[in-house]
Amino acid sequence: MRKVARTLFVCTVFMTVISCGTKNDTNKIEASLKLRFVDEYVLPDETTFENTRVGGLSGIDYADGNWYAISDDSDAPRFYSANLSYDLNGFDSITIKSVTHFKDSIGEMIPKGMVDPESIRYDNGGFIWTSEGNIKDGVKPFVQIADSSGVFVKEFTLANRYLPNTDLNFGPHHNGVFEGITLSFDKKGYWVSMELPLKQDGVEPTLEKTDSPVRIAFINKKTGHFEKEIVYELDNVARPAADGATFELNGIVEILEYEKNKFFILERSYSMGYADGGNTVKIYDVDASKATDVSSIQSLKGASYTKVTKKLLFNFEDIREELTNGIVDNIEGTTFGPDFENGNRSLVVVADNNFSLYGPQLNQFIMFEVEK
Repeated sequence: MRKVARTLFVCTVFMTVISCGTKNDTNKIEASLKLRFVDEYVLPDETTFENTRVGGLSGIDYADGNWYAISDDSDAPRFYSANLSYDLNGFDSITIKSVTHFKDSIGEMIPKGMVDPESIRYDNGGFIWTSEGNIKDGVKPFVQIADSSGVFVKEFTLANRYLPNTDLNFGPHHNGVFEGITLSFDKKGYWVSMELPLKQDGVEPTLEKTDSPVRIAFINKKTGHFEKEIVYELDNVARPAADGATFELNGIVEILEYEKNKFFILERSYSMGYADGGNTVKIYDVDASKATDVSSIQSLKGASYTKVTKKLLFNFEDIREELTNGIVDNIEGTTFGPDFENGNRSLVVVADNNFSLYGPQLNQFIMFEVEK
């Protein structure tokens, strides 16, 4: 736990709204918000609770005074409730209060290897959560609702473009599906984000600038249907893999709507071979008010449409030296917490430590003040 308070003045970076095809427009988001880094808290790697190891925390949410964090353990998919105690000076403590295992419709535990939990949100007494599935093994991704006991309630129907496919040029990439979800600002539905482009839409990001458009879809809560889809353009990979490694990626890892058609989007680039973890993480302020609905477009390649606009709000490189061992870990979840005493909102992000399967990683929580 570190007690740090520092205001970061982030350069405003405006992105051009590009329409594929012949149409090009420029639309700027006016600067209005900034994030002030307050503190970091690392939950020990050996933390256990009710015969489970606390780790793999891929999503976090706060509602009605309670905190929830989903674990991406495919052998025992579950979520924890927790207490995060903090103020404008920093964290005081983080404690786990309960664990809930996800179950099928008859209350049985989900078989091992059938899900890859990624994101969770509390909604009206239950939980909406996502799984990336296992595309290479034909296990489909999903967006489901569970009750407060983790029991299956409902699953939303997916278009074929989101399902495993034998066509090498169609469908989702492995580990590139439903990584993020947020309640819509009007509470009428959910926005769910892909991590990577669909194969028919564009290529996975590389070190060079690529056309890598990611779909973000709106799910109507009343009808249960996927409806409007908008497009977010990914950055290129931040740095080359090092020390003989070759693996690199960049994608959306979480989404949070804070006003109608306004989002905070976490974008994470990862490159193997770095002692600092290899992660380059950014938070973008995103405006979708003029974005085209592309739900009827089967392939974005060559299509004419308007993407969301994105403005760099925070780059975690700016605080790397203030974090444990200079590590920006595998940050994958974000949520607003309770307001501070000055009326400003708090924002918390959490890192998935992968249960330290690939070397030591951190159950890392980082907290900000949202300043207007």
